Amino acid sequence: MYSLVSAPVLGFDLTRLAGGSATAEVLLRGLRLTVGDLPVLAERLPDEGVRGPLWVEVESAARRMPSLKSMQKDDPAAAIALVERAPIGSVDSLLTCIRYDVMSWTWHGTGRDAQQSEQAAAATALLCDAAVASYLREVLDEHSRRRLGAGWVAALRQLSNGSPIDLGPHHYAVSALLERLRSVRSRELARLVASAEDARRNAGGWSPAVHSASWAAYLSDRVRTAAAAQMLLVQAVDTASIPLADRAGGVWNLLSGAVQALVVRDLLDTATAHRLLAPVVAALGPGWLGEKGTLG
Repeated sequence: MYSLVSAPVLGFDLTRLAGGSATAEVLLRGLRLTVGDLPVLAERLPDEGVRGPLWVEVESAARRMPSLKSMQKDDPAAAIALVERAPIGSVDSLLTCIRYDVMSWTWHGTGRDAQQSEQAAAATALLCDAAVASYLREVLDEHSRRRLGAGWVAALRQLSNGSPIDLGPHHYAVSALLERLRSVRSRELARLVASAEDARRNAGGWSPAVHSASWAAYLSDRVRTAAAAQMLLVQAVDTASIPLADRAGGVWNLLSGAVQALVVRDLLDTATAHRLLAPVVAALGPGWLGEKGTLG
């Protein structure tokens, strides 16, 4: 369910979880890791005597995450609250994304013969510990969370600065939109919500447009770039304190589609770019677009 290709889905879940912004930060740092960082991370991985009991707690906590399977049809208010909060993905899909997408460059071989070095496997495990600790913030006890994340926090002090976050050839426009969101005002948020409602009523063409943008990112080798932009969007939405109901009600989809379009703006036809960007321009104005605020 989670992958870097489908980062908007992962972002949708993270923007509705209490620990989502922290999880996004772990993934952003993971996307910038280098070969030289692997020994630093591997050295901080606790032994199985420590990790084993903690992962028993993780498995138990994961079963307590909100799930649509527990929806009660006779309680509409509770059902709406559950729909707003229940993630689409799971802990298992998060771990798969980290191991095989975020850390894909550490694998050698193909198919069933693919392997990681012992050092790379340990570094990946530490990254998984940190991501799960924040992802399960609502249901995992604080003591377990701190112990799961301790190795990662200690390693961060010794890691290289890594490469800058790559936002692609349109990084100025992506950064400008994210900055615009971080300081969004109440009246602008109201316009975002209205644009999201209008987009939901007139949804024709939106899903194909997002698919085209995602496909363009894949073909142009900008999957990691687009994923990083989506994780930064999670944090920007959090900084803006956009209410959970609005995020779940369409604002995330609106913003996520715009970010995805910006990353591959040079590859999209005018109609697709307009479909994904116009609702956000209507709410926030065109100033962040650059290039004289044009959509094409």
